[in-house]
Amino acid sequence: MNKKGKMTRRRQGMQVITLCISTTMVLILLGLVVLSVLTAHNLSNYVKENLTVTVMLGDTVSNADAQKLCKELGRRSYVRHIEYISKEQALKEQSEAMGSDPSEFLGVNPFVATLELQLKSDYVGHDSLQWIAKELTSNPKVTDVAYQEDLMDKVNTNLQKVSIVLLVLAVLLTFISYSLISNTVRLRVYSQRFLIHTMKLVGASWGFIRRPFMWTGLTVGVIAAILACAILGAAVWSLFQYEPHLTTIITWEVLAITGVAVFLFGLIITLLCSYISVSRFLKMRARELYKI
Repeated sequence: MNKKGKMTRRRQGMQVITLCISTTMVLILLGLVVLSVLTAHNLSNYVKENLTVTVMLGDTVSNADAQKLCKELGRRSYVRHIEYISKEQALKEQSEAMGSDPSEFLGVNPFVATLELQLKSDYVGHDSLQWIAKELTSNPKVTDVAYQEDLMDKVNTNLQKVSIVLLVLAVLLTFISYSLISNTVRLRVYSQRFLIHTMKLVGASWGFIRRPFMWTGLTVGVIAAILACAILGAAVWSLFQYEPHLTTIITWEVLAITGVAVFLFGLIITLLCSYISVSRFLKMRARELYKI
């Protein structure tokens, strides 16, 4: 009897371990999707905010007037960062890049003073850029406004496509993960279906019968979530060691949201699967238990 009891407990323990491992693997995949979605959003903002709008100034604009205009534009709601490049600075930079001074054989400085604007991500769109450029060119000190319109449109289009793909992947993984965890939980409950029926016969309430299965599901969900977060954290830490600049995209807020999402999903899905599986066997009659 003791030997049989030990074998039963060992079998149940292996079922719990299997459920914990499978849940952990599923939560890792879901965590990666959540992390990818949030990172893609930050990457979108990072790319948008690092695209440059060049404002070219007239030859008659002095450095003092240019600095004044620079401060004025810096107070606009759509400007994230602004840098003034004088004619002399532009000549110096181009001379160093080309290895020769163009003004020596042209006789004059061929470059104009410019303002390099980096916009806030909410304003980096086709329509927004058009009215911003129109507003800038209305200033008499500005001769032209240049930006890579095609590049910005491609960035927005590609990032939208990536977001849609990640969203579809998240939905599919959620469905697949629920199916996998549900089947694993159902197998564990299936092995104890006669015990559930016996407890019903002696008058135990459905809530009393469900309670140990729910506690097991809760424990498995917590352990699996902790393991999944630890593995994801180790992977992100390795990425930071390889490329420290990723901290501007994979922020602590992103990691916190991913961790909370993994925990919530781990708890909800294990509890839900346990509840549904136990309820299914509670509703069965004795003769039905032998037919499944």
